[in-house]
Amino acid sequence: MEENKQYLSCCTVLNLERVQALETWLKSTNTKLTQINGQRKYGGPPEVWYGPTPGARCEVFISQIPRDTYEDLLIPLFSSVGPLWEFRLMMNFSGQNRGFAYGKYDSPAAANEAIRLLHGHMLEPDFRLSVRRSTEKRHLCIGDLPAITRQEDLLKVLRVMADGVERVSLKAGPGIEGVSAIVAFSSHHAASMAKKVLVEAFKKQFALNISIKWQSTVKPSLDEQLSPHKPSKSLLPSPLKPPRHSQPSALPPRMARPPPVPLGFCRAVGGPTVPQYPPSSSTSSSQRHLVSTAPSPSPAALLRELCEATAVGPPLYEICYSHSGPDGFLYFTYKVCISGITTAFKGLVMIFPGPSPTTMLEEARRAAAQQVLHRLYNNQLAH
Repeated sequence: MEENKQYLSCCTVLNLERVQALETWLKSTNTKLTQINGQRKYGGPPEVWYGPTPGARCEVFISQIPRDTYEDLLIPLFSSVGPLWEFRLMMNFSGQNRGFAYGKYDSPAAANEAIRLLHGHMLEPDFRLSVRRSTEKRHLCIGDLPAITRQEDLLKVLRVMADGVERVSLKAGPGIEGVSAIVAFSSHHAASMAKKVLVEAFKKQFALNISIKWQSTVKPSLDEQLSPHKPSKSLLPSPLKPPRHSQPSALPPRMARPPPVPLGFCRAVGGPTVPQYPPSSSTSSSQRHLVSTAPSPSPAALLRELCEATAVGPPLYEICYSHSGPDGFLYFTYKVCISGITTAFKGLVMIFPGPSPTTMLEEARRAAAQQVLHRLYNNQLAH
């Protein structure tokens, strides 16, 4: 396909010898890496890990990494200081790294030791690593919420829209327009992903324009202050447990039942209420009020099932690479034709870089299918 050729021309790696060395190391050590959201991840935790999940101040930020240096050099180097719970190398679609990474240890003491021993370490001539404490921001401030917003309703809404939401606290007073909320997440990564999607999600779901920014002045909670940091051990290399993903369903009510958004919150923000679905005979009343955490099928599979159920013909995709943005996203144009629907669906989607042209095209196809499902769902509500 033409789009494959476009990608292959973009995915030229400057130093194939280094890539081959990485592949040899991965096979010989049985180390497994997962590519997700523009980064390549080891651990989180490794399969062999003794001890609790690391708390605050256990992560280091590593920069000034040569662009053709990979995990076969970096993971052993940073594991020499102490057991790594997780290592994340930021990647771009060309196959090079982006010059920085994050390493998380079992304790703040191990992170301090990594900074002391490895800051200024020379990997190559003229390349000295910079190793500093990671800020690990895990709190967002959401502003411009309605004055009658209730904390429990907002918490339920956020847990539907984003992963890793732990708790919410509301604040109001002089100088604050409406109500603001401080939202705590389980990790910096979860907070970053939520920051990317919540503004648009609130606009679509409730016709509400919120503001969102990092909250950097939150004091550690009592649990974080008292969290024990027991020595932990990991054996390198070890297989990586694949991360679990959840993807919201976008099918019309007859095909899917998305997690319920509290009606109290819908009324508070003046937005549309969520359609009520008839209860299933196999589902208890208590279960119907729980937020589902099970992974949903692929949007492309859901769209195909919907087309089959309504006998309108299978969806046909035209996916073309458009450009890469300064934020690291890749942009694609799409056209989806369904024979039983006269107008083709066209639009633009953005995705994170992936490990190969094939996986990136498949991710763009999933994103396009998700947009088509949203349009079909909104059209059904409008009628």
